[in-house]
Amino acid sequence: MPLETPMMKALMYLVLVLLVGGSWWMFSKKGNEMETLRQEIVQVEAAGDPDGLLGKKETELNSIEGERTFSGILLTFLSAGLVGILFVVHLLPFFAQRVTHAVYDSAEMVERDVMHDARSLMAQGDYHGAIAAFKEAAAADPMNRLPWVEITKIYKDNLEDPHSAIETIRHALESQAWEVNDAAYFLFRLAELYDEVLGDRASAVAILHQVVEQFPATRHSANANTKLHEWKADEEEADPVQVQVSRTVEPSPIGAMARYELPPVEDESDRPA
Repeated sequence: MPLETPMMKALMYLVLVLLVGGSWWMFSKKGNEMETLRQEIVQVEAAGDPDGLLGKKETELNSIEGERTFSGILLTFLSAGLVGILFVVHLLPFFAQRVTHAVYDSAEMVERDVMHDARSLMAQGDYHGAIAAFKEAAAADPMNRLPWVEITKIYKDNLEDPHSAIETIRHALESQAWEVNDAAYFLFRLAELYDEVLGDRASAVAILHQVVEQFPATRHSANANTKLHEWKADEEEADPVQVQVSRTVEPSPIGAMARYELPPVEDESDRPA
């Protein structure tokens, strides 16, 4: 269920307004009580205090004055909070948009930030809505890997659906001609999902071998080799019987995944001075 909805926002504002109104009423009431007591004290003093009420009334006046001071502090705090929330949530974005219009193009509407919308939906707990918004962001900026990264995280961490997370990365890999860094990033994340979430080390190994083959003489290849050596060392330290069993298990058909074709890695000598 979303953590924050328009109804909950309206309820929060209503509670704050009621608290501010109640504090103001209490502050005003105590002020009236103090004025009444002051008049009574003047009358008692003028009469010579025949009943000995002056001390009691002065004590009561001091007590009411303290209560009024507390009400004033509470009123100031709540009013500042209400004004601050209204300013940050409503007025500040409005002024920011107006400034953006003035600086960049006062005659055009500012382009809607779909990534912001997606993160807002995610913060509200509307994960499926956030996925749809991130896909919209990916369509608007095809070479930006961040929307696909966020979708993968939602499937893995929030919806606990690692298979959809894997399919998201595979789709992203096969849908664009990514730069080397982006493609390698996707392949490493895919290997992590197979190994850490699905417990499919064989498929993860196959993916890292693909990194080594497709990105030779790069830091991505070196990182993949390092990880492969770590996994091999882990197997050698494991129980021999378990190692033998793992070697007889057929790997998942990760090799059936379309191999991602990338531009050749640029040599240092080919780069412009």
